[in-house]
Amino acid sequence: MEKKEWYLEYEIQYNRPGLLGDISSLLGMMSINIVTINGVENSHRGMLLLCNDEEQITRLKSILNTMDTIKVTKLRKPKLRDRLAVRHGRYIHSDVDDRKTFRFNREDLGLLVDFMAELFMKEGHKLVGIRGMPRVGKTESVVAASVCANKRWLFVSSTLLKQTVRNQLIEEEYSEDNLYIIDGIVSARRATEKHWQLVREIMRLPATKVIEHPDIFVQETEYKMDDFDYIIELRNNEDEEITYETVEKPDMSMNDGFSMFDF
Repeated sequence: MEKKEWYLEYEIQYNRPGLLGDISSLLGMMSINIVTINGVENSHRGMLLLCNDEEQITRLKSILNTMDTIKVTKLRKPKLRDRLAVRHGRYIHSDVDDRKTFRFNREDLGLLVDFMAELFMKEGHKLVGIRGMPRVGKTESVVAASVCANKRWLFVSSTLLKQTVRNQLIEEEYSEDNLYIIDGIVSARRATEKHWQLVREIMRLPATKVIEHPDIFVQETEYKMDDFDYIIELRNNEDEEITYETVEKPDMSMNDGFSMFDF
């Protein structure tokens, strides 16, 4: 019988010596293997478990609920956020009003790269938007995640190294395994109709597309925010407000606070 993974998370009520050893021994006696274990935010501990059948998990839950030193907070088949929580020791936070929006700070770049890499490894069409102020690390994080996911990335429009506005792709660049990066600001302000024809062509491909500054992108196209599968927000700190005041200026010269290297 093939073993299945489960995610166990509990909050420590009384952190006495030997607590983890007792729980590990209990799992061992029930023939449940521990794959990964880590502390997860504010006195919580998370474990990825491996067992033969669901009945073992039912018995485990009933036993753990009798312990006064811990409180079981999650016992379920692991989700992506659970796996990343065990790996990095903290949870990814999503927007209360919009569950597809995920928020990261610059200090969480490792977690962000890991999260995006997991998304990029899934097959088929995915449209990911990423918001953030200049020089916060948006493009670099997307490229790093592409490397982790073993994906070839292509800049359709970008200002990472120099201004990039593609009007066409060569035949080998059309692939479901490629990841296409589009800067919504560059495409909206500096592109030609040929570029937009290419963008629409890419949007129809069953591949992963990442749109930087999705709010500007939807203003200039027929696409809507509902078309995005995930929205990622990257800030220098929790209190930073993401704005587009400089982008709204009609003159985007080198002296107005926004240059080709800003985003």
